[in-house]
Amino acid sequence: MALLARVAVIGAGVAGLAAARELYREGHHVVVLEKRHSLGGTWLYDSRVDSDPLSLNPARAVVGTSLYQSLRTNLPRQIMGFLDYPFATRPHGDQRTFPGHEEVLWFLNEFADEFQLRELIRFCTEVVRAERAEGRNDEWVVESRSRGSESAKVVREVYDAVVVCNGHYTEPHLVEVPGIEKWRGYQIHSHNYRIPKPFTGQVVVLIGFGPSAFDISRDVATVAKEVHIATRAPNVTVGKLDNHKNIWQHEMIEFVDEDGKVVFQDGSSVHADTIFYCTGYKYHFPFIETNGFVTIDDNRVGPLYKHVFPPRLAPWLSFIGMPKQVYCFNHIFPHSGVLNLQNLKRKIVLFIL
Repeated sequence: MALLARVAVIGAGVAGLAAARELYREGHHVVVLEKRHSLGGTWLYDSRVDSDPLSLNPARAVVGTSLYQSLRTNLPRQIMGFLDYPFATRPHGDQRTFPGHEEVLWFLNEFADEFQLRELIRFCTEVVRAERAEGRNDEWVVESRSRGSESAKVVREVYDAVVVCNGHYTEPHLVEVPGIEKWRGYQIHSHNYRIPKPFTGQVVVLIGFGPSAFDISRDVATVAKEVHIATRAPNVTVGKLDNHKNIWQHEMIEFVDEDGKVVFQDGSSVHADTIFYCTGYKYHFPFIETNGFVTIDDNRVGPLYKHVFPPRLAPWLSFIGMPKQVYCFNHIFPHSGVLNLQNLKRKIVLFIL
Protein backbone atom coordinates (compact mmCIF):
# COMPACT_ATOMS: atom_id res chain seq x y z
CA MET A 1 0.00 0.00 0.00
CA ALA A 2 1.37 3.42 -0.96
CA LEU A 3 2.48 5.77 1.77
CA LEU A 4 0.24 8.84 1.90
CA ALA A 5 2.00 11.97 3.05
CA ARG A 6 0.97 15.28 4.58
CA VAL A 7 2.54 17.85 2.27
CA ALA A 8 2.96 21.62 2.62
CA VAL A 9 3.11 23.38 -0.75
CA ILE A 10 4.46 26.91 -0.38
CA GLY A 11 2.90 29.20 -2.98
CA ALA A 12 -0.26 29.11 -5.11
CA GLY A 13 1.18 30.23 -8.42
CA VAL A 14 1.58 28.03 -11.48
CA ALA A 15 4.14 25.72 -9.87
CA GLY A 16 2.24 25.43 -6.61
CA LEU A 17 -1.08 24.70 -8.30
CA ALA A 18 0.41 22.07 -10.59
CA ALA A 19 2.27 20.40 -7.72
CA ALA A 20 -0.84 20.43 -5.54
CA ARG A 21 -2.94 18.84 -8.26
CA GLU A 22 -0.53 15.94 -8.82
CA LEU A 23 -0.10 15.27 -5.12
CA TYR A 24 -3.79 15.63 -4.31
CA ARG A 25 -5.02 13.24 -6.97
CA GLU A 26 -2.53 10.65 -5.74
CA GLY A 27 -4.29 10.77 -2.39
CA HIS A 28 -1.84 12.85 -0.36
CA HIS A 29 -3.05 15.39 2.19
CA VAL A 30 -2.07 18.71 0.63
CA VAL A 31 -2.07 22.15 2.23
CA VAL A 32 -1.10 25.10 0.03
CA LEU A 33 0.20 28.09 1.98
CA GLU A 34 -0.24 31.32 0.02
CA LYS A 35 0.70 34.69 1.48
CA ARG A 36 -1.49 36.73 -0.88
CA HIS A 37 -5.26 37.03 -0.93
CA SER A 38 -5.78 35.01 -4.10
CA LEU A 39 -4.08 32.42 -6.29
CA GLY A 40 -2.04 33.11 -9.40
CA GLY A 41 1.39 34.03 -8.10
CA THR A 42 3.09 36.48 -10.41
CA TRP A 43 0.02 36.51 -12.67
CA LEU A 44 -2.05 38.19 -9.97
CA TYR A 45 -1.71 41.86 -10.88
CA ASP A 46 -1.25 44.37 -8.07
CA SER A 47 -1.03 48.10 -8.74
CA ARG A 48 0.99 48.54 -5.53
CA VAL A 49 4.79 48.37 -5.48
CA ASP A 50 7.44 47.77 -2.84
CA SER A 51 7.94 50.63 -0.40
CA ASP A 52 11.56 50.83 -1.64
CA PRO A 53 11.71 51.32 -5.45
CA LEU A 54 15.02 49.44 -5.62
CA SER A 55 13.78 46.75 -3.19
CA LEU A 56 17.03 46.85 -1.22
CA ASN A 57 15.62 47.55 2.22
CA PRO A 58 15.02 44.19 3.96
CA ALA A 59 12.29 45.82 6.07
CA ARG A 60 10.36 47.07 3.04
CA ALA A 61 6.75 46.15 2.33
CA VAL A 62 7.08 43.52 -0.42
CA VAL A 63 4.56 43.09 -3.23
CA GLY A 64 4.60 39.54 -4.57
CA THR A 65 4.42 40.23 -8.29
CA SER A 66 6.47 41.98 -10.96
CA LEU A 67 3.56 42.22 -13.39
CA TYR A 68 3.08 45.50 -15.23
CA GLN A 69 -0.29 46.62 -16.51
CA SER A 70 0.46 46.38 -20.24
CA LEU A 71 2.07 42.95 -20.15
CA ARG A 72 1.12 40.30 -22.69
CA THR A 73 2.52 36.81 -23.08
CA ASN A 74 5.33 36.51 -25.60
CA LEU A 75 4.53 32.91 -26.48
CA PRO A 76 1.28 31.72 -28.02
CA ARG A 77 -1.48 30.52 -25.75
CA GLN A 78 -1.47 27.17 -27.55
CA ILE A 79 1.68 26.17 -25.65
CA MET A 80 0.73 27.82 -22.37
CA GLY A 81 -1.32 25.02 -20.94
CA PHE A 82 -1.04 21.49 -19.56
CA LEU A 83 -1.22 18.39 -21.71
CA ASP A 84 -4.60 17.47 -20.26
CA TYR A 85 -5.83 21.02 -19.68
CA PRO A 86 -5.22 23.41 -22.60
CA PHE A 87 -5.29 27.19 -22.38
CA ALA A 88 -8.78 27.88 -23.70
CA THR A 89 -10.22 31.13 -25.02
CA ARG A 90 -12.91 32.48 -22.74
CA PRO A 91 -16.09 34.02 -24.11
CA HIS A 92 -15.77 37.80 -24.43
CA GLY A 93 -12.16 37.56 -23.26
CA ASP A 94 -8.89 38.42 -24.97
CA GLN A 95 -8.97 36.38 -28.17
CA ARG A 96 -5.41 37.15 -29.26
CA THR A 97 -2.84 34.42 -29.68
CA PHE A 98 -0.57 36.41 -27.35
CA PRO A 99 -3.10 37.48 -24.71
CA GLY A 100 -2.82 39.92 -21.84
CA HIS A 101 -2.00 38.77 -18.33
CA GLU A 102 -5.67 38.83 -17.31
CA GLU A 103 -6.31 35.78 -19.48
CA VAL A 104 -3.54 33.80 -17.80
CA LEU A 105 -5.00 34.53 -14.37
CA TRP A 106 -8.42 33.47 -15.61
CA PHE A 107 -6.92 30.21 -16.89
CA LEU A 108 -5.26 29.50 -13.55
CA ASN A 109 -8.50 30.09 -11.68
CA GLU A 110 -10.32 27.75 -14.05
CA PHE A 111 -7.60 25.14 -13.54
CA ALA A 112 -7.86 25.42 -9.75
CA ASP A 113 -11.65 25.07 -9.81
CA GLU A 114 -11.60 22.16 -12.25
CA PHE A 115 -9.40 20.11 -9.94
CA GLN A 116 -10.84 21.30 -6.59
CA LEU A 117 -7.60 22.99 -5.58
CA ARG A 118 -9.04 26.16 -4.12
CA GLU A 119 -10.20 24.43 -0.96
CA LEU A 120 -6.64 23.24 -0.36
CA ILE A 121 -5.29 26.81 -0.19
CA ARG A 122 -4.85 28.89 2.95
CA PHE A 123 -4.79 32.44 1.69
CA CYS A 124 -3.08 35.36 3.46
CA THR A 125 -0.77 32.86 5.16
CA GLU A 126 2.94 33.61 5.11
CA VAL A 127 5.51 30.92 5.83
CA VAL A 128 8.17 32.34 8.14
CA ARG A 129 10.20 29.18 8.77
CA ALA A 130 10.42 25.59 7.60
CA GLU A 131 13.01 23.14 8.92
CA ARG A 132 13.53 19.46 9.67
CA ALA A 133 12.26 18.21 12.98
CA GLU A 134 15.27 17.08 15.04
CA GLY A 135 17.25 16.22 11.92
CA ARG A 136 14.62 13.88 10.46
CA ASN A 137 14.19 14.20 6.70
CA ASP A 138 10.62 12.87 6.81
CA GLU A 139 9.30 15.35 9.35
CA TRP A 140 9.25 19.10 8.74
CA VAL A 141 8.13 21.85 11.07
CA VAL A 142 6.46 24.71 9.22
CA GLU A 143 5.74 27.99 10.97
CA SER A 144 3.32 30.46 9.41
CA ARG A 145 1.32 33.53 10.34
CA SER A 146 -1.53 35.61 8.96
CA ARG A 147 -0.26 38.03 6.35
CA GLY A 148 -0.46 41.73 7.11
CA SER A 149 0.07 41.57 10.85
CA GLU A 150 3.54 41.33 12.36
CA SER A 151 1.90 40.68 15.72
CA ALA A 152 -0.14 37.74 14.40
CA LYS A 153 0.36 34.50 16.26
CA VAL A 154 2.77 32.07 14.63
CA VAL A 155 1.16 28.73 13.85
CA ARG A 156 3.46 25.69 14.11
CA GLU A 157 2.57 22.55 12.14
CA VAL A 158 4.33 19.30 11.26
CA TYR A 159 4.36 17.91 7.71
CA ASP A 160 5.97 14.88 6.09
CA ALA A 161 7.17 16.88 3.10
CA VAL A 162 7.61 20.46 1.91
CA VAL A 163 7.35 21.58 -1.73
CA VAL A 164 8.81 25.06 -2.31
CA CYS A 165 6.93 26.95 -5.04
CA ASN A 166 7.40 30.57 -3.98
CA GLY A 167 8.82 31.73 -7.31
CA HIS A 168 12.03 33.60 -7.90
CA TYR A 169 11.11 36.92 -9.47
CA THR A 170 10.44 39.23 -6.54
CA GLU A 171 13.95 39.69 -5.07
CA PRO A 172 15.65 42.08 -7.52
CA HIS A 173 19.23 41.79 -8.70
CA LEU A 174 21.04 45.07 -9.30
CA VAL A 175 24.21 45.82 -11.22
CA GLU A 176 26.93 48.18 -10.04
CA VAL A 177 27.01 51.58 -11.71
CA PRO A 178 30.16 53.65 -11.03
CA GLY A 179 29.28 56.92 -9.30
CA ILE A 180 25.69 55.93 -8.49
CA GLU A 181 26.11 56.74 -4.79
CA LYS A 182 26.35 60.44 -5.71
CA TRP A 183 23.81 60.45 -8.52
CA ARG A 184 20.76 62.51 -7.54
CA GLY A 185 18.16 61.12 -9.92
CA TYR A 186 15.46 58.54 -9.32
CA GLN A 187 16.27 54.81 -9.41
CA ILE A 188 13.82 51.94 -9.79
CA HIS A 189 13.94 48.20 -10.50
CA SER A 190 11.53 46.71 -13.04
CA HIS A 191 9.91 44.73 -10.20
CA ASN A 192 8.32 48.00 -9.14
CA TYR A 193 7.11 49.14 -12.55
CA ARG A 194 3.37 49.16 -13.27
CA ILE A 195 2.40 52.01 -15.62
CA PRO A 196 4.34 54.60 -17.69
CA LYS A 197 2.57 57.75 -16.43
CA PRO A 198 5.08 58.60 -13.63
CA PHE A 199 7.82 58.98 -16.27
CA THR A 200 5.99 61.53 -18.44
CA GLY A 201 8.38 64.02 -20.03
CA GLN A 202 11.46 62.41 -18.48
CA VAL A 203 14.77 61.25 -19.91
CA VAL A 204 14.99 57.63 -18.82
CA VAL A 205 18.06 55.37 -18.91
CA LEU A 206 17.15 51.71 -18.81
CA ILE A 207 19.70 48.98 -18.06
CA GLY A 208 19.02 45.53 -19.52
CA PHE A 209 18.41 43.55 -22.68
CA GLY A 210 15.85 40.92 -21.68
CA PRO A 211 12.08 40.69 -22.19
CA SER A 212 11.21 43.17 -19.44
CA ALA A 213 13.70 45.71 -20.81
CA PHE A 214 12.16 45.35 -24.26
CA ASP A 215 8.61 45.76 -23.00
CA ILE A 216 9.19 48.53 -20.46
CA SER A 217 11.35 50.65 -22.76
CA ARG A 218 8.58 50.69 -25.37
CA ASP A 219 5.91 51.29 -22.75
CA VAL A 220 7.74 54.18 -21.09
CA ALA A 221 8.60 55.70 -24.48
CA THR A 222 4.90 56.44 -25.04
CA VAL A 223 5.13 59.22 -22.43
CA ALA A 224 8.86 59.90 -21.85
CA LYS A 225 10.88 62.52 -23.65
CA GLU A 226 13.71 60.07 -24.34
CA VAL A 227 14.52 56.46 -23.47
CA HIS A 228 18.11 55.23 -23.59
CA ILE A 229 18.81 51.51 -23.28
CA ALA A 230 22.20 50.48 -21.86
CA THR A 231 23.29 46.90 -22.41
CA ARG A 232 26.27 44.60 -22.08
CA ALA A 233 25.09 42.57 -25.06
CA PRO A 234 27.89 42.00 -27.59
CA ASN A 235 27.87 43.74 -30.96
CA VAL A 236 25.16 46.17 -29.90
CA THR A 237 24.08 48.62 -32.57
CA VAL A 238 24.50 52.08 -31.06
CA GLY A 239 22.01 54.74 -32.07
CA LYS A 240 18.33 55.45 -32.46
CA LEU A 241 16.17 52.37 -32.91
CA ASP A 242 14.32 51.99 -36.17
CA ASN A 243 10.60 52.74 -35.99
CA HIS A 244 10.99 54.46 -32.60
CA LYS A 245 11.29 58.23 -32.55
CA ASN A 246 12.61 58.54 -28.98
CA ILE A 247 14.46 55.30 -28.12
CA TRP A 248 18.25 55.00 -28.36
CA GLN A 249 20.46 51.99 -27.73
CA HIS A 250 23.91 52.19 -26.13
CA GLU A 251 26.72 50.15 -24.73
CA MET A 252 26.76 49.77 -20.94
CA ILE A 253 27.04 52.78 -18.61
CA GLU A 254 30.63 53.86 -18.01
CA PHE A 255 29.81 56.10 -15.03
CA VAL A 256 27.28 58.65 -13.75
CA ASP A 257 27.83 62.13 -12.28
CA GLU A 258 26.04 63.80 -9.41
CA ASP A 259 24.73 66.47 -11.80
CA GLY A 260 22.59 63.80 -13.50
CA LYS A 261 24.90 63.02 -16.40
CA VAL A 262 25.06 59.40 -17.58
CA VAL A 263 28.08 58.45 -19.71
CA PHE A 264 27.99 55.29 -21.82
CA GLN A 265 30.92 53.12 -22.87
CA ASP A 266 30.30 54.08 -26.50
CA GLY A 267 31.26 57.66 -25.62
CA SER A 268 27.80 59.20 -25.72
CA SER A 269 26.08 60.77 -22.73
CA VAL A 270 22.73 62.15 -21.56
CA HIS A 271 21.35 63.96 -18.53
CA ALA A 272 18.76 61.56 -17.11
CA ASP A 273 15.91 61.84 -14.65
CA THR A 274 15.56 58.11 -13.96
CA ILE A 275 17.73 55.01 -14.11
CA PHE A 276 15.69 51.87 -14.60
CA TYR A 277 17.19 48.47 -13.67
CA CYS A 278 15.78 45.64 -15.80
CA THR A 279 18.54 43.43 -14.48
CA GLY A 280 16.82 40.29 -13.29
CA TYR A 281 16.20 38.60 -9.96
CA LYS A 282 17.81 36.47 -7.27
CA TYR A 283 16.64 33.17 -5.84
CA HIS A 284 15.43 33.83 -2.33
CA PHE A 285 14.20 31.32 0.26
CA PRO A 286 14.54 33.14 3.59
CA PHE A 287 12.11 30.79 5.34
CA ILE A 288 13.89 27.50 4.57
CA GLU A 289 16.52 26.09 6.95
CA THR A 290 18.49 23.23 5.41
CA ASN A 291 21.69 23.34 7.52
CA GLY A 292 23.73 24.02 4.41
CA PHE A 293 22.42 21.06 2.37
CA VAL A 294 20.94 23.55 -0.13
CA THR A 295 22.83 26.71 -1.01
CA ILE A 296 22.58 29.62 -3.43
CA ASP A 297 25.90 30.26 -5.16
CA ASP A 298 26.18 32.77 -8.01
CA ASN A 299 22.37 32.65 -8.22
CA ARG A 300 22.37 28.88 -8.63
CA VAL A 301 20.37 26.72 -6.23
CA GLY A 302 21.94 23.38 -5.49
CA PRO A 303 22.65 20.65 -5.39
CA LEU A 304 19.30 19.63 -6.90
CA TYR A 305 18.65 16.31 -8.63
CA LYS A 306 16.64 16.97 -11.80
CA HIS A 307 16.51 20.63 -10.68
CA VAL A 308 13.96 19.53 -8.05
CA PHE A 309 15.30 17.39 -5.19
CA PRO A 310 18.27 18.13 -2.88
CA PRO A 311 19.87 14.65 -2.59
CA ARG A 312 20.51 14.86 1.16
CA LEU A 313 16.88 15.80 1.86
CA ALA A 314 14.97 13.95 -0.88
CA PRO A 315 12.19 13.21 -1.31
CA TRP A 316 10.82 15.19 1.60
CA LEU A 317 11.99 18.58 0.36
CA SER A 318 11.65 19.72 -3.24
CA PHE A 319 11.86 22.93 -5.26
CA ILE A 320 9.58 23.42 -8.27
CA GLY A 321 10.19 25.91 -11.07
CA MET A 322 13.94 26.40 -10.70
CA PRO A 323 15.07 26.34 -14.37
CA LYS A 324 15.15 29.70 -16.11
CA GLN A 325 16.19 29.00 -19.68
CA VAL A 326 13.15 26.92 -20.57
CA TYR A 327 9.69 27.50 -21.96
CA CYS A 328 8.17 27.25 -18.54
CA PHE A 329 4.70 28.44 -17.57
CA ASN A 330 5.98 29.92 -14.34
CA HIS A 331 8.84 31.76 -16.05
CA ILE A 332 7.74 35.04 -14.81
CA PHE A 333 8.71 37.99 -16.81
CA PRO A 334 5.75 36.72 -17.31
CA HIS A 335 6.40 36.43 -20.91
CA SER A 336 6.02 32.75 -20.70
CA GLY A 337 5.49 29.47 -22.27
CA VAL A 338 5.02 26.05 -20.85
CA LEU A 339 7.16 23.33 -19.49
CA ASN A 340 5.19 20.12 -19.09
CA LEU A 341 4.78 20.57 -15.35
CA GLN A 342 2.45 17.60 -15.13
CA ASN A 343 5.28 15.14 -15.72
CA LEU A 344 7.51 17.12 -13.38
CA LYS A 345 5.01 16.82 -10.58
CA ARG A 346 4.75 13.08 -11.10
CA LYS A 347 8.38 12.87 -10.06
CA ILE A 348 7.30 14.29 -6.69
CA VAL A 349 4.74 11.52 -6.29
CA LEU A 350 7.23 8.82 -7.21
CA PHE A 351 9.77 10.09 -4.69
CA ILE A 352 7.25 10.46 -1.90
CA LEU A 353 5.85 7.00 -2.50
